Amino acid sequence: MTVKYQIMGDTAALITLNRPKALNSFNKEMRFALADALSQANTDPSVKAIVITGEGRGFSAGADVTDVTGGRTVEDMLNAEYGAFLSIIQSCDVPVIAAINGAAAGIGMSLALTCDLRVMAQDAYLMSAFANIGLVPDGGLSWLLTQEVGYARAYQLAIEAEKIPAQKCLDLGLVNRVVPSDVVVANAIEWAQSIATRAPIAMNLTKRAFRAAAQSGLKNAMALEAMLQKTAIASEDCREGVTALMQKRKPQFKGR
Repeated sequence: MTVKYQIMGDTAALITLNRPKALNSFNKEMRFALADALSQANTDPSVKAIVITGEGRGFSAGADVTDVTGGRTVEDMLNAEYGAFLSIIQSCDVPVIAAINGAAAGIGMSLALTCDLRVMAQDAYLMSAFANIGLVPDGGLSWLLTQEVGYARAYQLAIEAEKIPAQKCLDLGLVNRVVPSDVVVANAIEWAQSIATRAPIAMNLTKRAFRAAAQSGLKNAMALEAMLQKTAIASEDCREGVTALMQKRKPQFKGR
């Protein structure tokens, strides 16, 4: 079971990414399982808020680089499989809270920032890790980061690909709360249950209003990223980056 689904206190759904040995990196099974869990929560009238977290010490390390595409192009996979669960978060009726319990890197960072609200553990971090393996940000991250911190800072975070510690995430406005590590999930659930006491229709319409105001360019950004990723993943630098990651050495990029 790559995704766990629980109802907390009758009003909040807790969705837990469950590949702890792989730091909850996404393989095909988990991509579909997360979309299914989100759909289940969104169609359950008793669920008034959703919390997403990771099992073990990581939120999500991003895409599993050992997972094969099964004949699909990376562009198709990003649009159809990753895009499926990210789009549900954006469009579902209830607020979605990310309980960032550990590292959220690559598309794990995209997942966290796509959520409506974010609670982060003190020892967790965000990381746009794509540049370290010769890739471009995907999962809407180019749009999400630019919306949150502006072009210059977003571009810097993307190309430097460094860990962004919790306090800096809070200072930049990337997360709403930073809490002790042992209470991050409990804090997010408590917040979800508090939100669940508010008027559901108003909560839904408020989310729709703010999403519409902020996200008019997100789909275009995701489509462009997927197209660019198709080029990046075919490069020698990408192969070198993945190989170096698996061999635990510094990559030697050559711009090819």
